[in-house]
Amino acid sequence: MKVSLASALGTCFGVKDAINLAMDPQFKSELTIVGQLVHNRQVNESLKKNGVALVNDIDDIDSIKTKKVMITAHGAAEKIKEKLRDAGFIVYDASCPLVMRVHKTIKALVEKKYFPVVIGQKDHVEVKGIVGDLEEYVVINDENDLEKLRAVKKRKFGIVSQTTQQPERVESLVKKIMEMDCVDEVNFINTICQPTRDRQIAVRELADLVDLMIVIGGYNSSNTKKLVQVCEEKKIESHHIESTSQLNREWFVNKKHVGITAGTSTPEYVINDVHKEILKIAEELKVPEEQVV
Repeated sequence: MKVSLASALGTCFGVKDAINLAMDPQFKSELTIVGQLVHNRQVNESLKKNGVALVNDIDDIDSIKTKKVMITAHGAAEKIKEKLRDAGFIVYDASCPLVMRVHKTIKALVEKKYFPVVIGQKDHVEVKGIVGDLEEYVVINDENDLEKLRAVKKRKFGIVSQTTQQPERVESLVKKIMEMDCVDEVNFINTICQPTRDRQIAVRELADLVDLMIVIGGYNSSNTKKLVQVCEEKKIESHHIESTSQLNREWFVNKKHVGITAGTSTPEYVINDVHKEILKIAEELKVPEEQVV
């Protein structure tokens, strides 16, 4: 059984910067993060061990006991930051620069008189942040949402995307929007981030070579779920796990080539642990050592 890592996987620079900022020794027990810094269980557990407090969202503002608070890597609306400052908190911003680019892009489209449209998941924290300062907008997740555009009675649409969407899916939806008879003009700016693209391309390429894919990342991680979707589209058996404890030896029986990928919020040490455990399973299955890479 051969074991291969995807050519691009694991934490992106935005996630690394956010974690490094939150783990800075200057904070310790004097910081509360408003939300999950990143969608990864191990990262959040590490933060708690370091003394950092977490609340679910801005609705829990009354339960915050520290003077310093932090915005997560997923970003937040400016009005959320203002609410925190008005309440007397010192606000530190760990928003990913590529997410903030989406905020700036959609505001620029609105200034140019385009009706704002976001392709993504309306309940995801990133999307909530993107639309949070807008007076009106539409969020499109799939074809069933397209009729929302007809209801707004506008004909010029400015479109951006949640950073973790699948490029092919976004492009397909944009094309369908352009073909609608209620639409005169579309200004689409592709805001899917490069790290997401790189990981999706890498897993797509690896999926052509393997007969089993292990996808590592938080169960509530949007970009990790998209990696699983790529495997499903390629009709490759895949298993989404958060840690080595969830590996099942039976998955690997009679497999010739196993691939490993991970979402942008998955720390390197978690990937390494899973990789080592799979190599161990390969040895237990009496696979010739020279075929394990």
